[in-house]
Amino acid sequence: MTAWLAPRLQLLAGIAGLMLLVQLINSLSGDALNAWGVLPRHLGSLPGILFAPWLHAGWWHLLNNLPGLLLLGWLALLGPPRRFVAASAFIILGSGLLVWLLARPGMHLGASGWVFGLWGLLLGRAWFERSLGSLLIAVLVLFYYGGWWFGLLPRQGISFEYHLAGALCGVLYAALTRTSRRN
Repeated sequence: MTAWLAPRLQLLAGIAGLMLLVQLINSLSGDALNAWGVLPRHLGSLPGILFAPWLHAGWWHLLNNLPGLLLLGWLALLGPPRRFVAASAFIILGSGLLVWLLARPGMHLGASGWVFGLWGLLLGRAWFERSLGSLLIAVLVLFYYGGWWFGLLPRQGISFEYHLAGALCGVLYAALTRTSRRN
């Protein structure tokens, strides 16, 4: 059991620790790192596609994103860790690119695109795989996070574009990597 559990816990703890460290450095620098977010359609902002999920507008922003990332990340990690890493990379790159191409003007940052991507991934797996395990996880996700549908709607001061792009990329990744096995 430890051989299965330890790498998953270490991965999630590493992600959380890195986000907390980045936020500490960002806070001490007067939020100077936030310049590395995604500024739509600005060529100099392309690196922000990789950096934006690790940057937050403050501690409250980070502490709102981190629980969902850890819980949904844990559910996604019930499979092989490499599958979680590949899905996360696809979600981060895909949602960041979509935000860079299509979002409203202004700085976009935070892990919410990644979080909504994991949400979409877990729901998408239930639809495309139709296994008992993926269906049970989707029911759990809908029970606890069913209200997140409202996060896909436009709101002032919130990058709903990252939410929507992340969810779309999560569902797309589920579709592209579906398996035909039945549990």
